[in-house]
Amino acid sequence: MTPRPVGAGILTILGGLLVLLAGALIAVIGAFFALFSFFSSFFFIGLADGFLILVVGILMLATPRLHLVWGLLAILLAVVSIPFALAGFVIGFLLVLVGGLLAVFWRPSTIVPEVRVIPPTGGAS
Repeated sequence: MTPRPVGAGILTILGGLLVLLAGALIAVIGAFFALFSFFSSFFFIGLADGFLILVVGILMLATPRLHLVWGLLAILLAVVSIPFALAGFVIGFLLVLVGGLLAVFWRPSTIVPEVRVIPPTGGAS
C-alpha cells in the first residue's frame, strides 16, 4: 500500500476536470440565454463544483490523514454535479465517485518489522 491515496486523488482530479469542462459549457450557455439576469449566476454553480472537485483531489494527495473527509466531500460534490454540470459528461461523475469511494476505504499501510530469532551459538555442548 502507498502512504497516500494516489489512485483516489488522480481519479478525482481527472473527473474534476471533466466536471469543470461541463460546468464551463453550462455557464457559457446560461450566460448567453440569461443575458445576466437574476438567474444567470445559477448556471455558474457547475463551474464552482468542478473547481471544488479539483481542490478536493489535490487535498487527497496533500493531506492523506484526512482521506475520509475528502472522500465523502468528493462523493457529495459528484452528486451535486449531476444537475449543475451535466454530471461531467457522466464519465466525470463516475471518476469522481470512484475516486471518492477509494479515498473513503483507503487505509494507510502499517509496516510490521520482521523479527528474527537467532539461536545462541554457545561454546559448551
